[in-house]
Amino acid sequence: MLSHYSGAPLNLMTLRDEELKVARTSTRLAINNHREKKMNSSLQSDIDKTAPVAILSMHSKGGIKNDLLAALSAEDLQFIMPHLEFVYISFDQQIFDYGDAISHVYFPTTAVIALLYLLENGATAEIAVVGHDGLLGLSALLGGAALGTAVVQCAGYAYKLKVSVLQEAFSRRPNLQQLLMRYMQQLFGQITQNSVCSRHYSVDQQLSRWLLNRLDRLPGNVLKMTQAMIAGMLGVRRETITEAAGRLQQEGLIQYHRGSITVLNRLGLERHAGECYQSDRQDMGLGSGSGLAAAR
Repeated sequence: MLSHYSGAPLNLMTLRDEELKVARTSTRLAINNHREKKMNSSLQSDIDKTAPVAILSMHSKGGIKNDLLAALSAEDLQFIMPHLEFVYISFDQQIFDYGDAISHVYFPTTAVIALLYLLENGATAEIAVVGHDGLLGLSALLGGAALGTAVVQCAGYAYKLKVSVLQEAFSRRPNLQQLLMRYMQQLFGQITQNSVCSRHYSVDQQLSRWLLNRLDRLPGNVLKMTQAMIAGMLGVRRETITEAAGRLQQEGLIQYHRGSITVLNRLGLERHAGECYQSDRQDMGLGSGSGLAAAR
């Protein structure tokens, strides 16, 4: 109440000036908020008009896109974009089992997934590996069941898509169809190389190739993998992998410590892996003028 005011005498002109200042400040804030909303709206409009490849880059974690999606034209990618679900898949997660009807395909970005064949006695052998270079569940595109058991070897992210959507895109988008057929050929090439290398190459060479194939799909030079797991992938005894890893370590190519393998000399490991890995490298487009990198 004014009767309790004990400071300097109240000046009505001062009050009016303060009221005007408050009013001007409120007006400025309102104008700025309007401008900001307008700018955000314009920015969203620009984003909506950008190529889907750029949008995928924004949503990709770890800075790695999927090579197949990146090789699609903007129109083809826009066709499937609304149906893509960005998901995290955990280490040792089983995506599907041999003979399963596949409901979704996966385009990994940072995850690495192995396609395995499991024998009745519990032994395993790796059929193929899929990372940011490709697509998991390709057999479903032709209406077939799973050709193997898909297990996540390196946890990470992937784009998940219903098989029905991919089948529709495959039938209606000729360029997408051509790209997926090209990848199918690349995948069959990898399966063939696995068969050839297991019969004609030493375990040291097979291990070198296996390590390089993982490095090609990961951002660094460190693999979190036990020797027992690698033995399962290559279809040999754990002791055999222990001996092979020991020889590679003695040559200064790798360093192994408690489930972690660090590649110290990649070029040396490539020379050690030999012809089999060079074919893999070309199929992935790491060589000149080959692979999906040359698709566009």
